[in-house]
Amino acid sequence: MSGIKNNKNMFYSIIIPVYNRPDEIEELLESLELQTIKPFEVVIVEDGSTLPCNETVDNYNGRLNIIYHVKPNTGRSDSRNVGMQLATKDYFVFTDSDCVFPADYFERLDKELQENYSDCFGGPDAAHESFSDVQKAINYAMTSFFTTGGIRGGKQQMEKFKPRTFNMGFSRAVFEKVGGFKDMFGEDIDLSIRITDAGFRTMLFHDVYVYHKRRVSFRKFFKQIFNFGTARINLALLHKGSLKIVHTFPALFLLGAIVIVFMAIFHALWWLLFPATYSLLLFADSFGKTNSLKTASLSVWASYIQITAYGWGFLTSFVQKIIFRRGLETAEILKQKYK
Repeated sequence: MSGIKNNKNMFYSIIIPVYNRPDEIEELLESLELQTIKPFEVVIVEDGSTLPCNETVDNYNGRLNIIYHVKPNTGRSDSRNVGMQLATKDYFVFTDSDCVFPADYFERLDKELQENYSDCFGGPDAAHESFSDVQKAINYAMTSFFTTGGIRGGKQQMEKFKPRTFNMGFSRAVFEKVGGFKDMFGEDIDLSIRITDAGFRTMLFHDVYVYHKRRVSFRKFFKQIFNFGTARINLALLHKGSLKIVHTFPALFLLGAIVIVFMAIFHALWWLLFPATYSLLLFADSFGKTNSLKTASLSVWASYIQITAYGWGFLTSFVQKIIFRRGLETAEILKQKYK
């Protein structure tokens, strides 16, 4: 989009899929109303909700420029694609209903794109001070270098950053050339890879962050991360060379933990020094960032859940699809399913 690069009046379409989350939409819209600049429209796609957010949207009509669209339940990827078709601006910004924007989000984004334009960008997420201790702990587990290697937008990274849909944006030109999201877990990573392969520039804007509530219970968190682990194998089959060594760390960690427990039971208890040392490292790092003993303690538990769930999902999918060639066993089958 060469015409937008030097345009000092950039305009955005914020695209938000929502399913049974009227309370979350209330907080998200409130944060958008408080933006220091408002060069945007808000496109909300109600994905067949039984608890719609129409009343909340009505309250913000006139206070924000909102496009509200109701459709049958077809999933978040299709909802985002519908949102792009409804959008009227030249740059799309994606977020989830469980996110809240800092008041200067669009001021920061506008500055970044004016100074260093990119047809696609991604930003990190953070925990707001009002979040519960569990939410803060989960945020730590998902963003710490010691758990995810910083691949979700950390300043220290072990893999080139790929934008995630809780804080992602790209130009209309990208959508017109590359297409939209596929109906799959890991759809944002898949699209990020396709955007890069199409020759578009992708940037990480460290200071353009959102507050992301994520899951509010460890049980739901485990299920979500397990699905992320299984998705990584599908992505590897779809995109040759996309699987990096950092993606195998949780699986290796899980296998190593099993070995350590076995050795501690049948050989010597000093083997438990390895997980004890790692736990202390997590605790100290989280405490240094949150200044809360409770959050730091929960962060250790959340980190083990994150690594175990991802590793278990990764290993399950690897054994099924790579070793035994069951299920979606070839790239061609995947491409047909996720076309």
